[in-house]
Amino acid sequence: MKINRLNQVYASVLIDAVYQMKNYPITLVSNVIAPFSVLILIILVSHGQLLSISIEGALLTALISSGVTLQIDLSHIKNDFKLQDMLISSPTSAFTYTVGMAMAALTNALPALAVLAVLSLLFIRTSPIGALTVLAVFCLTFAFSVAFGFMLSTFGTDIQQNRAFVSILTVILATIAPIYYPITFIPVSIRDLAYLSPATYAAEIAQNAIGVLPLSALHLIINWVVLLAVSALLFVVAVKKSHWRDP
Repeated sequence: MKINRLNQVYASVLIDAVYQMKNYPITLVSNVIAPFSVLILIILVSHGQLLSISIEGALLTALISSGVTLQIDLSHIKNDFKLQDMLISSPTSAFTYTVGMAMAALTNALPALAVLAVLSLLFIRTSPIGALTVLAVFCLTFAFSVAFGFMLSTFGTDIQQNRAFVSILTVILATIAPIYYPITFIPVSIRDLAYLSPATYAAEIAQNAIGVLPLSALHLIINWVVLLAVSALLFVVAVKKSHWRDP
C-alpha cells in the first residue's frame, strides 16, 4: 500500500511538474520571475540594507505562490481533463492526491528555491536553531498554502475563476504582509491590516530567527500559536469541506 501511494505521488510529480518543465521551459522562467522581481527591487531601493530579509521574503513568496497557484493546476485537472472523476472512483484518497500535487508544486519551484537557498547561505547569518526555526516556518507556510489551494480548487468551476482566487490570495498572503521588510516599516496606524495575513506571523518568526527583528518571548509565542492554528484550521476545512467525493 505504501509503495502504491508513493507511485501515485511520483506520477503526480511527473505529470504536473517534470512534463511541464520539459515541454514548456517558459514555466521555469515564470516560476523564478515573481520572487526575484520583488527581491531585486527591494535590494535596490534599500541600497542592500534589506538584503537578508529580502532573500528570506523571496523564499516565503516562492513557497506561498507554489501552494496557492496549485489550485489552477488542480482546477485544470478537475474541470478540463475530468481526471479527478477517475481518481474519485479509484482507491486514491484526497490526501494522497494532495500530497502528490504538493510535491509537484514544490518541484516546479525548485529552480527558484535552489538559487535563493544558495543566496541564503552566502548572505544570511544565523545559528543552527535559527536555521531550523526558519525551515519550520517555511514548511508550515507551504503546507497552509497548499491546503488553501486544494480547498478552493474543489469549489471552483472554471480555471478563470481560480486565477481570480490566486490574485486575491497573493495580495492577502504575500503583498500586504511585511515579507520583504520588517513590520516596523509599516505606519502604526495601518499596521493591524498586515496581521490579517498569516504570512505576517511567519515572516516575523523567520526575521526574528535570523536576528533582524527583535521580538519579545510573548510576541513569538503568539505568532507561533496563530501560524499553527491557521495551518490546522485550513487542513481541517480542506479535509471536511472540500468537494472531493461530490459528483
